[in-house]
Amino acid sequence: MTTWVGKAAVEIAAAVREKQVTPREVVAEHLARIERLDGRIGAFRVVRAEAALAEADEVAARGDLAGLPLAGVPVAVKDNLAVRGESMRVGSAATPDRPAGADHVTVARLRAAGAVVVGLTNVPELCVFGTTEGVHGTARNPWDTSRTAGGSSGGSAAAVAAGMVPIALGNDGMGSLRIPAANCGLVTIKPGHGVVPAGIGDGDWFGMSENGPLATTVEDARLMLSVLADTGFAGEDGEPGAPSVAVSLRSPLAGVTVSAPYAGAARDAAGVLMRAGHQVRRADPPYPLSLGVTSLAHWTAGTAVDAAPYDPRLLARRTRVHAALGRRFLNGVHGGTAREELRRRLEPFFAEYDVLLTPALARRSPRSEPWHERGWLRNVLVNTNYSPLTPPWNLTGWPAMSVPFGTLPSGAPAAVQLVGRPGSEAELLRVAARLEALRPWRRTAPLD
Repeated sequence: MTTWVGKAAVEIAAAVREKQVTPREVVAEHLARIERLDGRIGAFRVVRAEAALAEADEVAARGDLAGLPLAGVPVAVKDNLAVRGESMRVGSAATPDRPAGADHVTVARLRAAGAVVVGLTNVPELCVFGTTEGVHGTARNPWDTSRTAGGSSGGSAAAVAAGMVPIALGNDGMGSLRIPAANCGLVTIKPGHGVVPAGIGDGDWFGMSENGPLATTVEDARLMLSVLADTGFAGEDGEPGAPSVAVSLRSPLAGVTVSAPYAGAARDAAGVLMRAGHQVRRADPPYPLSLGVTSLAHWTAGTAVDAAPYDPRLLARRTRVHAALGRRFLNGVHGGTAREELRRRLEPFFAEYDVLLTPALARRSPRSEPWHERGWLRNVLVNTNYSPLTPPWNLTGWPAMSVPFGTLPSGAPAAVQLVGRPGSEAELLRVAARLEALRPWRRTAPLD
């Protein structure tokens, strides 16, 4: 008997289209795995068992089944995107517990492509921090359950890494896709601004937040991105040539260092690309010294906007402090030019190099603790020290990926980040596919 847990989304969809398996069989097998494992992992806030099986039957009955790119593929959705008939709690006790009347556009596109939503995944309150825990649950790293899955798309990443779904939907405002993907050994891409519909919170954190895929293979990430963007992205053979690559091991934030395992992963990935024919050079982008202040201002101001509709007495203290600080930055963020100045400063670098390769993180994920009960400063310091490399590319609005590469001393996955100029999503995916082909990774955490 074929087992569909652990199969890639492209394999599952092909088998469903060819009627080798029914959507119900695929979904039921994944639901059984969720039931067996999620008590240890904490990926899901809501599991839609009965609804998902009914929706799987609806997919099987569709007249266009043979043409559905995600036919019968189970998918998890981050709990800050509306799923019809389910409440959207965004990790908080302050949000209303009422069902959404319609799907978010990205969820609707996944369903139109044949995917079946099996559940909504845990997030930190208002998706602020790079660890996932709170009143609705704690998402742990399936590779090491003593550690956080990351955040804010931590539940979605944990669900995929644990084999509970082959793909999941998340979003990224300061690294919220790339951080948990790097922790959990997954592929993700934060698309450039405007490639995928956003509609995240109130104003998408000033246009910095983007929706994107979490997957175990580059091919699955490309397929899901194509569905979300409603356009194609060329594969490995899409265009000839080898993009030039700049390798930087430097933290963009002054005073934060990159640990040896992550620096080593980036160096090793650079060597692999060089031997594959890419022109690779060591070169650091000209990050401004003011980048830390710019990042903090936008991070906190985005939270201030998102927290405004809710009763502050129902928010965690770290969230209240973050939002209070952000209110002081709101006018400067709304009327400021820091992001445009950052883009102008970095554009010449990307005129010289096609792709920037960096470590994905500075150090391994923090221990899985009740961070939502810890003080604000402690949270900010932990987040900043382990993930300083992701925020610049939300500020610029340019595409960036996290790709598994190498392992940490603990045996958990390490990862590298790929960054490109606007419109370079297909190029980044091709470079990621080259890394995958030359240094394949273990796709699912060893939980059985």
